[in-house]
Amino acid sequence: MKLFSLISAIFVILCVISDIHSSGLEQMSDDDLLNLIRTENYVAVLFTKKDCEICDKHEDVLFQIREDLVDSLSAWVVKAVNSQLVRIYSPSKEPALVFFRHGIPLLYDGELNDELILHTLSENKEPCVRELHDENFEHLTQVSTGATTGDWFILFYSTDCIECQNLQARWESVCAKLKTRMNVARINKQTMGKVIGRRFGVSKVPSFIFFRHGKMYRYNSQKYDIDSLHSFPIETHKNARVEPVTPPKAPLEDMLLGILEFFRECPFLVKIISTIIGVFVIVSVAYKMNSRKEKKKKSTSKRSKNK
Repeated sequence: MKLFSLISAIFVILCVISDIHSSGLEQMSDDDLLNLIRTENYVAVLFTKKDCEICDKHEDVLFQIREDLVDSLSAWVVKAVNSQLVRIYSPSKEPALVFFRHGIPLLYDGELNDELILHTLSENKEPCVRELHDENFEHLTQVSTGATTGDWFILFYSTDCIECQNLQARWESVCAKLKTRMNVARINKQTMGKVIGRRFGVSKVPSFIFFRHGKMYRYNSQKYDIDSLHSFPIETHKNARVEPVTPPKAPLEDMLLGILEFFRECPFLVKIISTIIGVFVIVSVAYKMNSRKEKKKKSTSKRSKNK
C-alpha cells in the first residue's frame, strides 16, 4: 500500500513538472506564422528571442491570458523566436506583441500587465485606421468647411515605400489610443490619393498632417515611434506652423501639377527628353546653316553666269 502511494505521488510530481515545462506558448516558424495570419481572424504573436529574460516575462504574462483570448475571440496566441518578421512590425525588435485582426497588425505599446493586455486586445478586435482616397476624402473629412466630422490625423503613404509599410502596426496602435478623440486615417498618394496628395503638397512619404477646425499642421519630425506620433495631435502640434486648409485644385491646375509631379518622380525621363530636345535643336541649327550656305552658293553661281 505504501509502495502504491509512493508511486502515485511520484507520478503526480512528474505530471506537474511536465505541465510546468510545457506551459509556454506554441512556437511558430515564419512560414507557418504567415499562413496563420492569412487564414485566421485573430492572431496574437509574441516575437521573442532565446536567452532573453524580459522576453520570458512577456511570455509568462501572455500565457496567463491565453485562454481568455481563445474563449472571447477564438484567437491564436503563439510566439515566434528569432523571427525575421519582427523588423516589419517593431522598430525596437524583441520582445514585441503584435495583434493581427483579419491580417492587419497592431503593435501593443502598453505596460506588461495581463489585464491591460487583455483589455487592449479585446477593445481593438477590428482595424481602426480608415482608408481615404480622392473620391471619399472631402465627403468624410469635411476639412474645407470645418464641419462636424471631427479632427483628422492622416498618414500619406505609397505602396513602394518600405518604411510606410513598416509603420502600419504602429499607426494602428496610434489609432487605438486616439480613436475616442479623433479620426485616424491613411491615404495612398501613389494610387487612389494622387489628387489629395497634390492638393496638400505632399512630396514625400511617409508624411503626416493633422486637420483641426479648418487648419492643418504638418508633422515634420523624423521620429515615427508611437509616443511621438500620439502626442502630436494632442499637444505638440501647437509648436508646428499653422496653415489654412488648402482648397481643392481646379482641374487644369491639378493636371499641370500632376505633370510636374510625374517628371519629378521620373528624372530619367527628363534627361531623355532634354537630350532629344538638345539633339533636335542642334540638327535644326545645322540644317539652317547648311541651307544658308546652299543659298549663298546658288546666289554666287547666278552672279557668275550673269557676268
